[in-house]
Amino acid sequence: MNINIIGGGPAGLYFAILMKQSDRTHEVTVYERNGPDDTFGWGVVFSGRTLANLQAADPKSHAEITRVFAAWDNVNVVHRDETIAIHGNSFSGISRLQLLKILQRRAEELGVSLKFHAEVPSVAALRADCDLVVAADGVNSTARREYADQFSPTLDVRPNRYIWYGTHKLFHGLTLTFRENGDGAFAAHSYKFNETTSTFIVECDQETWSNAGFAALSDDETRAYLEQVFAADLANQRLLSNNSKWLNFLLVKNRRWSFANVVLLGDALHTAHFSIGSGTKLALEDSIALGESLARCPGVAQALADFEQTRKPVIEAYQAAAFDSMRWFENAREYLHLSPIELAYALMTRSGRVDREDLKRRDPKFIALYDGR
Repeated sequence: MNINIIGGGPAGLYFAILMKQSDRTHEVTVYERNGPDDTFGWGVVFSGRTLANLQAADPKSHAEITRVFAAWDNVNVVHRDETIAIHGNSFSGISRLQLLKILQRRAEELGVSLKFHAEVPSVAALRADCDLVVAADGVNSTARREYADQFSPTLDVRPNRYIWYGTHKLFHGLTLTFRENGDGAFAAHSYKFNETTSTFIVECDQETWSNAGFAALSDDETRAYLEQVFAADLANQRLLSNNSKWLNFLLVKNRRWSFANVVLLGDALHTAHFSIGSGTKLALEDSIALGESLARCPGVAQALADFEQTRKPVIEAYQAAAFDSMRWFENAREYLHLSPIELAYALMTRSGRVDREDLKRRDPKFIALYDGR
């Protein structure tokens, strides 16, 4: 097959790896608008189940990823200067850039053609001379926009604002921190992804964002403001910016996942709120599922139909859980009257995927503390 992939993020690179691994005679080209070292954001999170899927799909890249990741089993909830730890979870973090470099090296080793600084002005031209076009070009996908009539996307701009920073304060475990000041309520999502750096995402509702005057603040002023809000948590460490800017989360769905020889993948196809940490996980597992459909079916059209039929129920379940989690954070200020242990319990059960019995199996001490409140 001759395969063109738009987007050199985790979804596009991993799919390229899997296709060349399955058959070295495939001609696979990845077009990426940015350079090989350009990335935005800081760390990404994987669950233990995702790592098992990556090991089965490509043991070599899995070995490199697990050699450098930071692992933990605790979720920490910080409220009113008290930390509640919930153990028995399986997570790991890795720098987004480090992940991309691992996948780039593996793709090149297998003979994938990586074209950086390569903008694709028209998908129509690209699809004319190949068997398959995979549009893994992110949440603002040009391919999805170009063929909106075929994909029928639904784009829901959510009200909360968030901004993605790094910090050299190491958060040992997935840490969810809640702080209030005269302007409103803030939540921070943080975790270390190597021995020196943590991701630090700050989220707030529109009222808080407006009260704080962020629209008129520079990057330095915004970081200084948030460093003050989270002074007790950052331990005098600065917030680190990497093209960090306030965003509204965009919930992406598509009624149709493919047409002719073009298919969407990863964030171009669907998004899940960062509060359940599944964006990169879902993108990589999309790639695995699409590769399996191509191996299972006799032609591209049948494979793309099979991919949608088998993968869509999985994505819809994740998006439903992520939606509940997102809505919880959109209304977080309504829960801040709770005690720290009550807030931690509400937070852990927010998406409906974890219940009391799950928590009791994972961490009986946490449930005993909750029951004895």
